[in-house]
Amino acid sequence: MKKSEFIGRLDRAWLELKQSYAGLSASQTMEPGVQGRWSVRDILAHVTTWEQEALLHLPVILQGGRPPRYSTTYGGIDAFNALTTTQKKQLPLSEVLRELDQVHARLLEYIQAAPDELFATETRFRRRLRLDAYGHYPKHARAIERWRAGVVASSPGIRSESPD
Repeated sequence: MKKSEFIGRLDRAWLELKQSYAGLSASQTMEPGVQGRWSVRDILAHVTTWEQEALLHLPVILQGGRPPRYSTTYGGIDAFNALTTTQKKQLPLSEVLRELDQVHARLLEYIQAAPDELFATETRFRRRLRLDAYGHYPKHARAIERWRAGVVASSPGIRSESPD
């Protein structure tokens, strides 16, 4: 795969995530129960956390190192997710959205500067990006869309389908 193809894949997954919550009111983004107890806001903060993790660990991988294991450091990925969700719980929606866009822009910038050969095959570098970014976004986009379908069906003034 060429780096440009990889970036295209990442961009499509990112757009799908952004579209999944487009048009929701601030209060809707704060409603729990979208994915487990998480709100849309919590999901977006979570996505940002994992992009930050990618930015932290991709340089280590690039230098031939291995990032620490979440099981050893945090007691597992679920424990890490719970910890970071709690840490970001009080962030206002505006801050979560600002951070989401800023961190994603930094990740794209980092990827664009990375050597092309890292994208030709399934390298550890690409695997980390799949797990933390383009393979991660769709899981949450689908959860938001499923939740939204239920919200849209019961919320006046929001269309559940496009007009004829």
